[in-house]
Amino acid sequence: MTTPHTIAVLGLGRMGSAIATRLATQDWDVVAWTRSGRTSGTVKTTGDPNEAAAQADLVLLALFDGPACQQVLDDVRDSLRTDTIVLNTSTIAPAEAARLARQLGPSYVHAPLLGSVPAAATGTLQILAAADRNALHRARPVLETLGTVQHVADASTAAALKLIANNSLAGAVLALRDSLRQADALGLPRTQTLDVLELGQLGALVARKRPFLLDEPTAATAEFTIGALAKDMAMLAAASDTPLRSATGLTDTLAALEADIAVAATVPAVEDAVLEPLRAYIRGHATADPTHFRDAFLPTAHIEGIRDGAFVSWRLDEYCALFQGQPALDEPTRTRRIDAIDVHGTVATATMTLQHGADTFTDIFLLVRADGSWRIANKAYHRHD
Repeated sequence: MTTPHTIAVLGLGRMGSAIATRLATQDWDVVAWTRSGRTSGTVKTTGDPNEAAAQADLVLLALFDGPACQQVLDDVRDSLRTDTIVLNTSTIAPAEAARLARQLGPSYVHAPLLGSVPAAATGTLQILAAADRNALHRARPVLETLGTVQHVADASTAAALKLIANNSLAGAVLALRDSLRQADALGLPRTQTLDVLELGQLGALVARKRPFLLDEPTAATAEFTIGALAKDMAMLAAASDTPLRSATGLTDTLAALEADIAVAATVPAVEDAVLEPLRAYIRGHATADPTHFRDAFLPTAHIEGIRDGAFVSWRLDEYCALFQGQPALDEPTRTRRIDAIDVHGTVATATMTLQHGADTFTDIFLLVRADGSWRIANKAYHRHD
C-alpha cells in the first residue's frame, strides 16, 4: 500500500478550507471542490467533484452533514479508483457513519475532528479515526499533518464520540450564558465577571470569546457556526433517543436549540443604564414601595395581563396603588431573574422571571431611552398555571 500523494478535499467551508490550506502548505498535492462554487487562493480548485476524485489517491470529505456526504459520494463513486482511500472528517450521525463504512468497505476511514479552525491551521487537531488497518496506515500521514490520531474501534463509535464532545461544548456555552445573565441581574461589571469566570471551569471558553462578550471590535472569525452546533445536538438527541433538556433548558427541537445557543455564543455586554429601570422594578417588588416603580416606568406606561381570568390594563398610578409599602411575608423566599435583554438603538426589550411563592410570572418589558436615561414604557405579564 502506497502513501497518498494527491488529495481531493471535497468541501470548502470553514473547516474544509483550513484543512486544504494546511495540507497544501505542508507540501501535499491538493485539489479541492465545493458545492457552493467557492474558490481558494491557496489550493487548486475545480468545478467538478468527479475531476477532483479521479486524480486523487485520497478523497477527504469536509461536509456539513450525513446527507451531504452520501450525496457527494454517490456523485463521485464511479470516479474513485479501486485503491482510493475515502477519509471522512465530517460530523455525522453514528448510523450514517456505519452505513458509509458498509458501502465503501475497507477503503473508508471515518475520522471526525476535535478542534476548531485555528487547530486545523496549525495541525493540532485531535482526530478520532476508525478504519481497516491498511486504510488507516495509508491515511495516517495525512491525518498526522492535521493533528494527533486516536484510534477508535469503528465508524459508529467515532461519530458518537464526536457528538458527545460537541454536546459538552454546547453545555459550556449555555452555562456561560446563564452565568452572564445572572451577573447582569446582580449588577456585576462584565469585565470583572469574565475575569473570575476565566479562573474556573469555563476559563478556556471565556478566554476565546472575551472580545465578543465585551462587544469589542475583533478581526477574529467564527470558529464554529451556530447552525452546525445545533445540528450536532439534534443528531445526538435522535441517536440516543434522549431529549437534551439538560443542555437546552427548553426543548430538543433544532430551531429552539439553535436560537438558544446563538444567544449564548454572542450575548453582548449590556449597557448598565439599560438594567437600572429593571433593578428599580425588582426593588419595588422586594420592598412593596411604589416609589421604585415610578423610578422604573415612564409616567405614561401601562401594565397588562390576565388577572383573575380577565384582561387588565393598568395605568402606572393604578399599578402603584397595589403596593402599600409592606413586603410579602414570604419575601425572603421569592426570586426575580432577568432572563434576556435585547437593545436596538434607543429601544430595548427584556424578559424577567419572578417566582413569588407558589406563583411564577414571566414579565415582558418594552424600554425606551429618552433624555439620556432608560425607562420602562410598557409591561405585559403571564402568570403560569
